[in-house]
Amino acid sequence: MADSFKIGTREFTSRLMVGTGKYPSNEIMKKALDASGAEIVTVAVRRVNLDRTGESMLDHIDAERYTLLPNTAACYTADEAIRTARLGREALETDLVKLEVIGDQKTLFPDNEALLEAARVLVKEGFQVMPYTNDDPVMAKKLEEAGCVAVMPLAAPIGSGLGIRNPHNIMIILESARVPVIVDAGVGTASDAAAAMELGCCGILMNTGIASAKDPVSMARAMNLAVEAGRLAYLSGRIPRKLYGAASSPLTGLIE
Repeated sequence: MADSFKIGTREFTSRLMVGTGKYPSNEIMKKALDASGAEIVTVAVRRVNLDRTGESMLDHIDAERYTLLPNTAACYTADEAIRTARLGREALETDLVKLEVIGDQKTLFPDNEALLEAARVLVKEGFQVMPYTNDDPVMAKKLEEAGCVAVMPLAAPIGSGLGIRNPHNIMIILESARVPVIVDAGVGTASDAAAAMELGCCGILMNTGIASAKDPVSMARAMNLAVEAGRLAYLSGRIPRKLYGAASSPLTGLIE
């Protein structure tokens, strides 16, 4: 598979992963997922009707086409997150989980101590854990050592659309990580996604940047193209930054 990458035991080619919340309608969500080219789609376990007793968002997601990624969004303790992950595994029949343990209701920053605690429990139970964390290289290393199959540092607070606030920390995480580094949260537009990929990130997970755009379907396509462009630019190797200009058509070395 050309330029594929692995998350745990699964292999993917699309490096854009998308959420399913905040869309104006399920029909628009469905069209945006298609336009994004994503192979992984997140589902917030606590916000979705899993038992299908009524209409559910899941009725509009093709489980044969997409890998469903249960998400422990809105959990504020390790115990809550662990219980929610177990529910997601039973309902969606997957051992993949995006692990969130929120520490602050205003900023939605993660509680990294509780996150690490929950990650260790879930890894022992056979989950393939993808943790949402701060852009903290030390915590990223601890989560990797705990057995997580990826680390997912935020670019900026969830839903803020601020883009990457601290690219230097992301670069340090990338330097030492042996598992995929996936930027999660804070991506607002296509240039943010491209910038993250140009740093060398394995992928981007986003929701609000697409779902809350004026035209979610067009933005999904833009994000898809940006992730591809950023990845290609990273693989191509950018020119060094220089203080002064250098002529693209030099006069030296010409044959007279």
